[in-house]
Amino acid sequence: MKKLIVVLFICTAFLMEQSLTNAAAPLYQVTVVQNAAKAINYRNLKGSVEIDFKGTVLLPDAKGVGKIKNKAGMTVIKAEFENLTAANQFGYEYLTYIFWAISPDGRATNLGELIVKDGKGQLNVTTPLQALSLLVTAEPYFAVSQPSNVVVLENAIKSGNKDKIELIDAKYELLPRGQYTKNIAATDFQPHVINKKTPFMVYQARNAVRIAKAAGAEAYAADGFKNAERLLALSETNKGGKKGGAMTAREAVQSAEDSRSIAVKRQADEALVNERKQAQDQISSANNQTATATAGQVKAEDAQAKAEQAKGLSDAERVAALAIATNATASSVDAQTEAKAARVAAGKSKEQADVANNRAQKAEGEKIVLRAQLLKQLNSILQTRDTARGLIVNMSDALFQTGSSELRPLVREKLAKIAGIVSSQVGLKLDVEGHTDSVGSDEYNQGLSEKRAQSARDYLVNNGVLTNSIVSRGFGKTLPIESNDTPQGRQKNRRVEIIVSGEMIGTAMMIK
Repeated sequence: MKKLIVVLFICTAFLMEQSLTNAAAPLYQVTVVQNAAKAINYRNLKGSVEIDFKGTVLLPDAKGVGKIKNKAGMTVIKAEFENLTAANQFGYEYLTYIFWAISPDGRATNLGELIVKDGKGQLNVTTPLQALSLLVTAEPYFAVSQPSNVVVLENAIKSGNKDKIELIDAKYELLPRGQYTKNIAATDFQPHVINKKTPFMVYQARNAVRIAKAAGAEAYAADGFKNAERLLALSETNKGGKKGGAMTAREAVQSAEDSRSIAVKRQADEALVNERKQAQDQISSANNQTATATAGQVKAEDAQAKAEQAKGLSDAERVAALAIATNATASSVDAQTEAKAARVAAGKSKEQADVANNRAQKAEGEKIVLRAQLLKQLNSILQTRDTARGLIVNMSDALFQTGSSELRPLVREKLAKIAGIVSSQVGLKLDVEGHTDSVGSDEYNQGLSEKRAQSARDYLVNNGVLTNSIVSRGFGKTLPIESNDTPQGRQKNRRVEIIVSGEMIGTAMMIK
């Protein structure tokens, strides 16, 4: 009897644990693998330095050279590569190569797509990181936000280099092969037959939309996914020629990647809520079963007492009293066993809830760190403040030609730096808003505010900010921040503000 109770207890605990595990599993989970690399610290670099890029075991013949220099607090990188073969040799999902910068704390920044022709490719990029590891990976499309583990090139210090640079250990996470094709049937993911008449970016767009759909974007980020499908369909029509189709496909890729990222995050949030609810339900069930066991114990003790009192009664009465006591005792043992199993299951549920809470706290902590880092970087270029809407970068009226939307040379340099920072963080959204003082007609002020916002937006786009991640608006004189009754107030009201937002820094996306 005791052995049977033990077996039932183990089975009950196991089934409860399995049920909780299965219920908490999201539709699409991101698996990552850890990797170690050598980051190079260029903070004390004077002038420029050359580094090597060496092929990994995946592409041992690949090689490259990079020229690194510090310029106004930014790291400027000119890299050239050779002996690169087609990315799809590593899997049907891979179409292109991406150049990455990895910070010492493991944060990956997509520096851009490497366009390969005759096995060669080059990139000229800028990043605010001054200590970083550089590598090249095969990817399904240009807009990915995390590197795959198909690493084909890594940075290395040239032998005999005497410049003031140092190596730093860096650990970062990679997406393993098969992650992008998860939940896609093999029959639905066939090799790409490249047709030169079709823009190469269209193939990337097809990849991105297919991968986003498999990640649950159709259900969890419907608007963004529908927009990606619409843009892909438009790029397939060849309207606007090959160049126009490529531009539309590029926007489709970015929209698909945004929807995929949002879907993965929302599913993770949903799973976290489910884990917490399951844990609470298990704890409540354990408490209820404990209470039932306690009541059964009291009942058993009461029956046992009555059995003792029955010793002076007739044999028939004594047998009946003992039977009641035996049944009550058996019920109490069963209730205690069930309560013990429930407490064990509840303990496991609490552990899983704690893991989920820690994961959520880590994600929120990463958002806070990135937000603070962006605030510091942007504030070093133009006055920036942290608000509920996002990080607001202020461009004063003095940065424009008087009464005009033409940007002065000084602000062009500043906007180029801002574009470099923002474009290195995939998922950020920008709202550029123009404002005026109350001098002049409503029509004039509205037009000037719109033109100034549009001018700033266009310059940011020309310097690498994606078109579908930035919008501009004009508000004329309707939103003053100071009184228009004084010259000082009017000067502050004449401004263009760039609002930087996005889920990755804990602010809802502003783009509509």
